Amino acid sequence: MRELKFYGTPPPGVEAEDYSGKLIVIEGTDGVGRSTHTAMLRSWLEARGHAVIDTGMTRSVLAGRGLKEAKTGTTLGRLTMQLFYATDFADRLENEMLPALRAGFVVLTDRYIYSAIARAAVRGVDARWIRSVYGIALVPDLILYLRVGRAEELVSRVLAAGRKFDYWESGMDLNLGEDFYDSFVEYQARLLREFDRMAGEYGFRVVDASRPVRRVAADLRRAVARVLEAEESEGRMGDEPTVARQR
Repeated sequence: MRELKFYGTPPPGVEAEDYSGKLIVIEGTDGVGRSTHTAMLRSWLEARGHAVIDTGMTRSVLAGRGLKEAKTGTTLGRLTMQLFYATDFADRLENEMLPALRAGFVVLTDRYIYSAIARAAVRGVDARWIRSVYGIALVPDLILYLRVGRAEELVSRVLAAGRKFDYWESGMDLNLGEDFYDSFVEYQARLLREFDRMAGEYGFRVVDASRPVRRVAADLRRAVARVLEAEESEGRMGDEPTVARQR
């Protein structure tokens, strides 16, 4: 069992209490393989007998659809968009993540508050303000940061997946380049620098995502297994009967 810990003030009505589940975050820049590895981890955990749910940005019932629709245009200001993302996060935290953790589930999330903070920083949003907005966030049990050495590596991954350069993933709202390609590389390079800065602040476990998928997946499984085995070990110790010392 672990006590709920938050980066700042918990959401209204949420008290610091014990929970038996695990919150595991998969973070990284666009195209680095987060979704692939989240799906692989879920299959692996379920095969080991764990109850698992996965979630991610723009998936909340309350704000997910509206946020996706807002991203099809460019009418919302930068701060308004950040608050929209925060609303999406708060809804998923309250109605998906916390209930699942209390029920003993492993919660896998493809991105967490760190992507929102990095995106805000790149757009010039005040760092103290955006961190205070996400003070409601629960401190995860493990943060796996999938990292590549250079933003250019992400281009081939996006194209290999049959995807086009996305307007927002390319930072086109920031006028960073003359076309999608140049803007994508520059935007992702800036995000990479922000993630690197946060690695020490938030305790990321950095995983070299430039390697083959199988090797990366193996490292992720080992990291997750250590977190789960530590919990199981503590549970067994707690179950051991206390034996009175003989005089």
